[in-house]
Amino acid sequence: MMESRILLVEDEPSIARGLIFNLEEEGYVVLHVITGEEALAALADENFALVVLDLMLPGMDGIEVCRRLRRLDPRLPVLMLTARGEEKDRVEGLTAGADDYLTKPFSLEEFLLRIKGILRRSKWYHRTGPEEDYVFGANRVNLQEGTARNADEELTLTDLEIRMLRLFFRHEGETLPRAEILEAVWGVSPDTETRTLDNFIVRLRKYFEADPANPRHFLTVRGRGYRFVREPDQG
Repeated sequence: MMESRILLVEDEPSIARGLIFNLEEEGYVVLHVITGEEALAALADENFALVVLDLMLPGMDGIEVCRRLRRLDPRLPVLMLTARGEEKDRVEGLTAGADDYLTKPFSLEEFLLRIKGILRRSKWYHRTGPEEDYVFGANRVNLQEGTARNADEELTLTDLEIRMLRLFFRHEGETLPRAEILEAVWGVSPDTETRTLDNFIVRLRKYFEADPANPRHFLTVRGRGYRFVREPDQG
């Protein structure tokens, strides 16, 4: 079944063997490729539920693979793996379209939990019914279609962006704790990869704020979390 098929893009044999063994033990069907070029060819020919993508690859790197993958399928979930844990690397990966990020070395337990969480939320998204356009400021978002329009351009949203926006829209005006967002969107405990959340807020502000440095809709509540405000001038 397509929902159990995972594309693993990893050039380190020892890591690939361990990941393949554990994924197959969990019942997933895994196609393993070594290069970005092989990954894009596989994505053009076959359907997958998830891509596990190493950042450092021979030839085309994972960032470029992710950018091209997003042009092929804007909503296919991508979990990026890398030995580079610097903030700029995370931001670059997330900006390219990755949904989640794990820094090597990581535990297999955490890896499998991330996989299960991503796939569970992806399946849930595809079962949801029709939704009306959601309008705020100069923006219009259709979560069912996965599309948005800001003041300047049309946007195609990833699954993770859709899940995060749905959470904010449903809790309009409420302060959402970081732990609640991490659990609802990523399915992870609040002590893992918390900077991923902050980087995604930056991404949403770039999409939907007229001045991302001075946001009016996606607000930081210091020491607590984030709040979405639909009509700032009416608060």
